Amino acid sequence: MNQIIFFDTTLRDGEQSPGASLTSSAKLTIARQLEKLKVDVIEAGFPVASEDDAYAVSLIGKELKNCVVCALARCVVRDIEIALRSLEKARKPRLHLFLATSEIHRKYKLSKAKDEIIKIARDMVKFAKNFIDDIEFSPEDATRTEPDFLLEVCKTVVEQGVKTLNIPDTVGYAVPEEYGNLIKFLRDNLPKTVILSVHCHNDLGLAVANSLAAIKNGARQVECTINGIGERAGNASLEEIAMNLVVRKGYYNAEIGIDTRQIYRTSKLVSSLTGIPVQPNKAIVGDNAFRHEAGIHQDGILKYRETYEIMHPKMVGIPESKLVLGKHSGRHALKIRLESLGISPDEDSLNRIFQQFKKLADRKKEINDLDLIALAEQETMPVSSEPIYTLEYFHILSGTTTVPSATVRIKKKGQVFEDASLGDGPIDALYKAIDRIVKLSPKLEEYRISAVTGGKDAQGEVTVALTIDKARVVGKGVSTDIIEASAKAYISAINQYFAKKGIKKRKYRGA
Repeated sequence: MNQIIFFDTTLRDGEQSPGASLTSSAKLTIARQLEKLKVDVIEAGFPVASEDDAYAVSLIGKELKNCVVCALARCVVRDIEIALRSLEKARKPRLHLFLATSEIHRKYKLSKAKDEIIKIARDMVKFAKNFIDDIEFSPEDATRTEPDFLLEVCKTVVEQGVKTLNIPDTVGYAVPEEYGNLIKFLRDNLPKTVILSVHCHNDLGLAVANSLAAIKNGARQVECTINGIGERAGNASLEEIAMNLVVRKGYYNAEIGIDTRQIYRTSKLVSSLTGIPVQPNKAIVGDNAFRHEAGIHQDGILKYRETYEIMHPKMVGIPESKLVLGKHSGRHALKIRLESLGISPDEDSLNRIFQQFKKLADRKKEINDLDLIALAEQETMPVSSEPIYTLEYFHILSGTTTVPSATVRIKKKGQVFEDASLGDGPIDALYKAIDRIVKLSPKLEEYRISAVTGGKDAQGEVTVALTIDKARVVGKGVSTDIIEASAKAYISAINQYFAKKGIKKRKYRGA
């Protein structure tokens, strides 16, 4: 009764973050990591939204063995049929139906009376129940719905076989005490066999607080996303909820199945593939979460860690270097260190990581854990099969009295292409030369540099967001040379564009 079910909606609600569009292959990469994290349910997509969303749900459902795979649908027959088709090969399928119930949604969005809402909810659950057993229902904008009417809707769908009732704070309007009381009211008036779930948005910065208040009052499923990404201000953060339940277990008296040691790795992967950075002061996974600058704090930590740390960084998978790796290190030492970081590559992936490790070791005297995580991330990007374009060579000429120019050599399926261009700066010239080779005219929407590690020989991480033919794509590159990282990121984004273009040509025909 005290086990908390973690329902991860990074691939559905999280993907609705502006600019966070993911291809089906990127979703599958994240889903694999979510299964390592041991989430209980993965909401893989909203199949009616696009062919690629439907394909992604099918792909994930077919591959994952332990997680429940969930597809979202409105209370519309066509939505339900497409969602069910995408779940055909899933080992543990779930259908998630939603229907707005608040007065403001009934009046302005649906133009429906209360009795019409009840009828739609009853009929659509009854229809879906003919094809699938595990159904979750969400009365959208529940926290602004009249409590008595909300209870009536919930009782109606439970009578038709709904097993999980999700009570979403769709617009982040609730406050913890109020939300907790609502969950208690529903818990007291609904069958104990029904699991109450919560889905909180962060518009007032209370998504995690509201979720925890709900757990204290009887909710046993929590819907959340990695890094708290999602619509508008985002969703409740999985890592924050999980670590609250671990660190304050005595208060919440709840059990979780999450492997917290996979949290940091999952956070980095989601940030990489969505192109959404994690703010430095983000709880649990931010760069500053376990850093101490004040002298008093440093003194306290050196004397006894718990003076200023309520959890050890290893609990969430943030590494502390033990094994020094350099250019003389072997493949086996690399493998052991990767495994200690929660990274278990297959032989082919390990060989590729090792090759990149050797190249990096020629540039850096010592390679630390964060370097290794960055190398492993590169192995997962691009997430399409084989990249169309790979960087072979570049040469930059720039200076205060010289017009910046770039020469670039790129390989495409065994053929090598070379071109050159002038630009307003070295990066501009580099990107224009690449554009000439690939024959595209991308619009650079975002260019971001961050250091993976410290020191003069630190790896630089470059993330770019491009718009090509109205499609937004994100690419990432890592190198000790920031211009090389910039080129890799730009080419990665172009490869993502062609991967998306290929998916659009493929017509989805079910699992």
